[in-house]
Amino acid sequence: MDVQLPSQRPPSGTLYVCGTPIGNLGDVSTRLLDTLRQVDRIAAEDTRQTAKLLARYGIEARMLSYHAHNIAARTADIVAMLQAGSTIALVSDAGMPGISDPGWELISGAIREGIPVVPIPGPSAFVAGLVVSGLPTDRFVFEGFLPREGKARRRILKTLVHEARTLVFYEAPHRLADTLEDMSALFGSDRPAAVARELTKQHEEVKRGSLSELARWAADHDVRGEIVLVVGGSSSPEPKLEGDWEAMLQKLLAEGASTQDAAKQVAQTHAIPRRQAYQRALELAHAPAVPPQDE
Repeated sequence: MDVQLPSQRPPSGTLYVCGTPIGNLGDVSTRLLDTLRQVDRIAAEDTRQTAKLLARYGIEARMLSYHAHNIAARTADIVAMLQAGSTIALVSDAGMPGISDPGWELISGAIREGIPVVPIPGPSAFVAGLVVSGLPTDRFVFEGFLPREGKARRRILKTLVHEARTLVFYEAPHRLADTLEDMSALFGSDRPAAVARELTKQHEEVKRGSLSELARWAADHDVRGEIVLVVGGSSSPEPKLEGDWEAMLQKLLAEGASTQDAAKQVAQTHAIPRRQAYQRALELAHAPAVPPQDE
């Protein structure tokens, strides 16, 4: 007589992280289309937007929404579907999920549960903007969107003044002129830059010039569309601060740096143990001190 064993946990499904076109619907791969046709469900940032892509290629699929406003609840739901054996494609409105778009929470949640995560590479606006900017591409830093509020934006930009790598940002059209003006004041008016907008779309445009030139252009024009802003890196190294390292630590904390970031920067600048700097940062920030450990 056959003995029925206790039921085992069903095999995990697979999460496919899919890059979709950033504008031109012709920028798809055969692998992407095959994946979208074969998965059980498609988790989409905006189901209406994804429906346009599916209709273009005659794909019928069951979709569910996964966006910034339902991440907490929906992540758990989708992970449960994957654990039950479903295959799910994750897509954003455009480009690669997780790059200034929802996706990281679901990806990390699936990984924590041991669920396979497979990338289906595709277009990404910041990469496209970088390569057509004419600025160095061998080393770069992607900063995503800067804060909307001017004071917070300038605080972030101040930390990047001496960054030697090419800087890449996303920016909204109605904030572009102000952002370029802030960059011109902080980075230097002659710093080279490029504004790439509506990439792969009918009105694609790339404007190159100095930060001051681009700031004037943005102020004088009704700039619209999705924007990638690329700025050349600094040619002047960050000056080494002389004197008391604790004074530098206090200054960084006063400017809003976290205890970890402030301690790291002080340790690098003054060649002192990071744990020593971190211990003092905690004390200065009135946080509970932790016993220092051996390096």
